[in-house]
Amino acid sequence: MALDPLSAVVTALKRESIIPDVIPETAGFAPTVLFSIIYRGVTEAVLSTEVLREDTLEEPEINFTPMVASDESAGDSTSKRGETSYTLVMTDPDAPSRADPKYRQFRHWVITGLKSPPTSQNPSGTASLTALKTEASTTPYRPPGPPPGSGPHRYCFLLFQEPIGDSFSIPEGAKEYGAALEERRSWNAFEFGNQYGLKLVGVNYFIVKSADI
Repeated sequence: MALDPLSAVVTALKRESIIPDVIPETAGFAPTVLFSIIYRGVTEAVLSTEVLREDTLEEPEINFTPMVASDESAGDSTSKRGETSYTLVMTDPDAPSRADPKYRQFRHWVITGLKSPPTSQNPSGTASLTALKTEASTTPYRPPGPPPGSGPHRYCFLLFQEPIGDSFSIPEGAKEYGAALEERRSWNAFEFGNQYGLKLVGVNYFIVKSADI
């Protein structure tokens, strides 16, 4: 029997050990949003897709579709949905390699204020929403760069729902503003969400293999 799309996300995360390497088992993560990562309007990365590094050099777009009711549907669902915004982070738990992750996690990207545009139908008849970027990135996007000989890296995207009714922002001076290489190391995406009261609603990842030595 085939898994439903949301259950398939959790199964994939456990298969690749993203649960527990990025998301603790004790969190009991249950996604409510499916999303994919789109590079250059062509390359779509979703759950274990292997992507070439040269296809990931530019900041991607995010396509997401709310699948089941979450906090945003409580009360007046129309007004709540319009207020909902998201924070997305991209992190590498395999820095500098999966065998020796001494810099786990490496923070590649943090962006707040992602919003869903009005629901529209694509030619296939299914809803496909490209997130609107309403804020500048807190951590500027840094493309994958697995060191030669370090093997495959799991590039993980965690989508957090921001508190409804509040204008969420990361305080000036927070570590997430650090853009230098050494400032991105030894970060924890899940703890970041807890620190700011964000609700994890979706996760995705893709694989980039390092060049051979």
